[in-house]
Amino acid sequence: MSSWKKAAKSNQKVHRERAQPSARQHLGLLEKKKDYKQRARDRNAKETTLKLLRKRALNKNPDEFYHHMINSKIQQGEHHEIEKGDEFTKDQIKLMQTQDLKYITMKRTMEANKIHRLQGQLHMTDVVNETPNKHIFFVEDEQEANEFDLAKRLDTHPDLIGRRSNRPRLKDLEKLKLANVSAEKIERINHERGLSYGELMRRIDREKELTVAQKTLEIRRILKQKRALKPKLVTKGTPHQAPQFKFKFERKR
Repeated sequence: MSSWKKAAKSNQKVHRERAQPSARQHLGLLEKKKDYKQRARDRNAKETTLKLLRKRALNKNPDEFYHHMINSKIQQGEHHEIEKGDEFTKDQIKLMQTQDLKYITMKRTMEANKIHRLQGQLHMTDVVNETPNKHIFFVEDEQEANEFDLAKRLDTHPDLIGRRSNRPRLKDLEKLKLANVSAEKIERINHERGLSYGELMRRIDREKELTVAQKTLEIRRILKQKRALKPKLVTKGTPHQAPQFKFKFERKR
């Protein structure tokens, strides 16, 4: 039966929509009922919104305080949001204004390589020794706890108890042949090591600042792209963190 219906439809008259008369061609396409319904629905929604806003404006108390006043203001009868800028250091702002993303990425890579090189030379043993140790020793009774000798238990010299690394035993200390080193040389070595640690900390701070500047420039480049919806700001930028935005999910074909 369906095949007969299809055959009958092939011979029926084609119903076309009424076109705009030639005398009214300058007015554009002739509006159909579905176009009128869409236009009327949009007009009614706008009138309802305006009526609600007028009602809220009449019922508003000008002396009432609400917390959003801190981040907004009224200029010439119009409500405007106060946009708070990112809080970066002067060096970061100057770097982002005068240099491009490739230069900042190159400088950050150079700083990271120098940091790895310094860390390989210093080994960070002093930092390890400053960390408190939480090793627990168990004894049989209170008398043994009172007579407990930590150096004897660890089988090392009493001056080496505070170390967490490079703490040899007494039998290993007897085999060592220590060279005669003057106090001036020891002081010079400690001074050079302190300078190296200071340089390492400065380079680490510099690498962090460059990382924030690089991520900020990358985000700004992404924000310049044309999008249907503007991303929402989640966290503004600080000297230690780049600004964070929330983008609406878009399906890519």
